[in-house]
Amino acid sequence: MLSKTLRIATADGESEAFAAFPDDGERHPAVLLYPDAFGLRPVLEEMVRELAGHGYYVLAPHFLYRDGPVPLVELPAHIGEEARPEILGKLMPSIEAHLGGGQVERDADAYLQFLAAQPEVADGPVAVTGYCIGGLLAVRTASAYPERVAAVAGFHSPVVAGGPGGLHGLLEPITAEVHLGHAESDLTPEALGELNRALDAAGVRYTSEIYPGTVHGYTMRDTDAFDAEGLALHWERLLSLLRRSGLSG
Repeated sequence: MLSKTLRIATADGESEAFAAFPDDGERHPAVLLYPDAFGLRPVLEEMVRELAGHGYYVLAPHFLYRDGPVPLVELPAHIGEEARPEILGKLMPSIEAHLGGGQVERDADAYLQFLAAQPEVADGPVAVTGYCIGGLLAVRTASAYPERVAAVAGFHSPVVAGGPGGLHGLLEPITAEVHLGHAESDLTPEALGELNRALDAAGVRYTSEIYPGTVHGYTMRDTDAFDAEGLALHWERLLSLLRRSGLSG
């Protein structure tokens, strides 16, 4: 396995990123992986390497690069519940700014172009996945560039927040198959039903489910929210989605 830190040119500057891919001289399907709100850090790099080990070129960008390099705010080795509110309070202005003004879509274009240009990346569409706010970025990427994205997944992500055109405007352009793995603490069964009806109305091929017993952030080993069973289920669902979408590693 090879891994490296990169700088990707975008319309608004340079985005740091972390990439990993098999060291076998072959070309592999690409996965664009958006981090959670806490950004690039060792646990995200571990997840990138693990996914790459299944036969993928995986790229994780620092999507808040406009406000500074990694780390945007200092993070403890373990993000406990007592530290979480203060850290998120520092990050939220940057996150909210990133969601507006077309920044998500401009950056996604740069990341997708970068992937298409890599000699280790196979021709054809890519997959996009994300965690927390990164899940919303993944869905917005699939919505903005449907011809380039074959599969999209979001885990403990606020997809119900939609985008500039509202939830239906976000979902209607998507041609990729979608998987959404919701935390039990994030979505009631009634809210899940409303979201799934919106996916149905938009004609999206999808699976959308609440992972039992999980709380927001369940995939992240460096937080109090971590749930080993939730993480394992996430890997099973994500890898199955990639295979169904013709993106076998």
